[in-house]
Amino acid sequence: MSTAEVTSIESLPGLTSPELLAPAGDRTCLIAAIENGADAIYFGLRGHNARARAVNFDPSELPEVMTLLHRRGVKGYVTLNTLAFPGELADLEATIRQVAESGVDALIVQDVGLARLIRAVTPDLEIHASTQMSVTGAEGVRLARELGCSRVILARELSLREIARIREESELPIEVFVHGALCVAYSGQCLTSEALGGRSANRGECAQACRLPYEIVSDGVLQDLRDIKYLLSPQDLAAFDLIPQLVKLGVASLKIEGRLKTPEYVANITRHYRKAIDEAVAGRTFAFERREIQEMELSFSRGFSHGFFDGNNHKVLVRGDYAKKRGVFVGEVASVVGSRVRIDLAAPVKPGDGLVFDGDEETHLPEQGGRIYEVARVDPRRPDRNQTPVGPEGLLAGMAELGFGRRDMDLRQVRPGQRAWKTDDPELTRRLRQSFEGPPHRKVFLNLKLRAVVGEPLRLMGQASNGACAEVFTESPMARAENRPATREDLHVQVGRLGGSIYKLAAFEAEIEGEPMVPRSVLNALRRELVDQLDASPPKKQRAISDSPVLPELRPSIPKFPGIEANPQLSALCRTTGQIEAAIAAGIRTIYADYQEIKGYKEAVSASKAVPGVTIYLATPRIQKPGESNIFRYLANQGADGMLIRNAGGLLYCVDHGIPFVADFALNAANELAVAYYQGRGAKRVTASYDLSFEQLDDLLQAVPPNWLEIVIHQQIPMFHMEHCVFCAFLSPGTDKTNCGRPCDHHDVKLRDRVGMDHPLKADVGCRNTLFNAVPQTAAEYLPRLIGRGAGHLRIEFLDDSPEAVSRTIGLYADALTGLRDPKLLWRDLKATGKYGVTRGALAIL
Repeated sequence: MSTAEVTSIESLPGLTSPELLAPAGDRTCLIAAIENGADAIYFGLRGHNARARAVNFDPSELPEVMTLLHRRGVKGYVTLNTLAFPGELADLEATIRQVAESGVDALIVQDVGLARLIRAVTPDLEIHASTQMSVTGAEGVRLARELGCSRVILARELSLREIARIREESELPIEVFVHGALCVAYSGQCLTSEALGGRSANRGECAQACRLPYEIVSDGVLQDLRDIKYLLSPQDLAAFDLIPQLVKLGVASLKIEGRLKTPEYVANITRHYRKAIDEAVAGRTFAFERREIQEMELSFSRGFSHGFFDGNNHKVLVRGDYAKKRGVFVGEVASVVGSRVRIDLAAPVKPGDGLVFDGDEETHLPEQGGRIYEVARVDPRRPDRNQTPVGPEGLLAGMAELGFGRRDMDLRQVRPGQRAWKTDDPELTRRLRQSFEGPPHRKVFLNLKLRAVVGEPLRLMGQASNGACAEVFTESPMARAENRPATREDLHVQVGRLGGSIYKLAAFEAEIEGEPMVPRSVLNALRRELVDQLDASPPKKQRAISDSPVLPELRPSIPKFPGIEANPQLSALCRTTGQIEAAIAAGIRTIYADYQEIKGYKEAVSASKAVPGVTIYLATPRIQKPGESNIFRYLANQGADGMLIRNAGGLLYCVDHGIPFVADFALNAANELAVAYYQGRGAKRVTASYDLSFEQLDDLLQAVPPNWLEIVIHQQIPMFHMEHCVFCAFLSPGTDKTNCGRPCDHHDVKLRDRVGMDHPLKADVGCRNTLFNAVPQTAAEYLPRLIGRGAGHLRIEFLDDSPEAVSRTIGLYADALTGLRDPKLLWRDLKATGKYGVTRGALAIL
């Protein structure tokens, strides 16, 4: 007799879902993500990842970590998503080899040169293009594919409509962030921390300057924004209710931000998005209850929003009244009664919860917080009487009277109208910890096949959803049963007793012939042996890895120095026609035009072509979204000599149409492999990354022919580059560029920081904002060493400079290059040219 009943693993819920990708800053977070339903986990190594402040993992831990993940059916991605400097490439090659050998499923990468290095080490290790690559269109996906990437993590500034278009026009799978903190600047395009403190966001050292207070100065007048101070601090992204739409769009992976967050955060957010994805894939309509949303807010929240998924609404993204984690809004203070605070509850509270009251810097009202000791319901009929505390369940709504520890707060500093926030819930924390502490909760599905045939050994075969397979059998053949032969039902029950393991029986097939006798002890031993073998045999990826170092092979492909330029040439980036005319009159023969109003480019070209021998390049925007490629056609038709390109779309347009171009700083060329890539695509010159200190720039000059590089020696660093429009958000009644009235065209706007520095704010042709550093950075002191290394192309960039200031600045640098002025004196003279003088900036950072 033979019976069989099979359920395919492929038909089980969840396996056709988009991948749920969770963060892990340490081992406990890793377990929390596994146990709460992550399909894949991304984590960093110590060094070379965009979250340097996380605990991260040592490369030596990778084999153990990947065995743990693969045993549980979870993928693991390592983040090497920072820029690599020339002196780091050899160590990075060794790290790539460790990663490839350990079975890591993919590397998340920002640096173009690093992507080339990975692909040279091994053709088999997946590369995911990081959101730090600023991919905002199909062109960026195409470039990533050419670099060997198998997935692209899109920029967070894209709408659902734009994501849909990229999906239609692209061949690679795409990944999007669905939850967590939002940067106000495009990832990979933020130089704020670097400019202000030498802590580069492109190196995982972001100082979160976007979370600091700023004021708006418009046309020299400080604007009264009342309690709005945090102009650049977005609310957190929360797209749980958009999961059905993202699933329908065919997004391959849905990503949770949070490698600096707690294990409780990872558990909380992962389990909620697991539920949202499963419901959406099953086609069921669902909505989280308010309680579930509040649970997510408690783990971390600056307020929830859809970010840019709904398109641009600059009134919604940034609230402006706070920048810290706030949790759940509980209500406003109604009064202080003795040692208690009365609040009309907007959310549940109970004894043990943590509460914080907003402070106010202007009125010197401090932020205070503490743990609730008592909760009493206020009787509206007798509000003046002492109120009776409720039990440990607390209150859901209504007027409540909250008591705190005597030393927790100074209630004299609590005022009616102050907002109160629930920041901690010990009961929730306890439940979350239970989800990842102790024995494994999440199971690996297992298909079992049993062959029980009289005269043959008893055989048990298992195939797990993590890919592991095993087969075990008895030494002795099965005898015929005299009284009670084995039945399928009995065998099913016995082999399904997997409770002490990580496995859960998904399907069982039994072949029974000849009425065999199968003792339970024998079957139990066989089952335990099978489980042990499955645990020991999660499949390990076999990869082809280069036997010898590849850097020596990549580097010889870079031509040796063709000789040192005898006469270094100055170029100028100008933003007005008056600046162009002044620069040409001062002897500049290479002009870059970067205008806020695109119609001005025709005038810029005319002004440049009026003087023989002048070459002009028109700057593209730093970002190009779907539907915006027509800007490249417009620029190409203005009669300029080429383009200064800042994104993948501009690069590919120039390559496809044979247009000369210079690769600008926004492409983040920080090492010789990246420079060689852009030069190989046809760049006349490649602008060195602004993340390089002078010592690193010196290394780069020794690693590539100096005439491949262009070095910016004077500029106001473009700090934040944002889809978010501050002009529209705070100086207009509109919500986006269609109805804002374009205040950027009519007002000179600066953002004043905490120390009183006024940083210029500009909008580009796509209405994206850039906040420039108030203080120009100069390489004046390094000029002799740059020239000695053969740097022949040196650029000066102007912002709001008058034509007279342009002439003076160019004259000072020209004198230094010809030996008429000591660079040390040049430093002194430059410091006297502006309100804030100049700084060495990132060039001086070691």
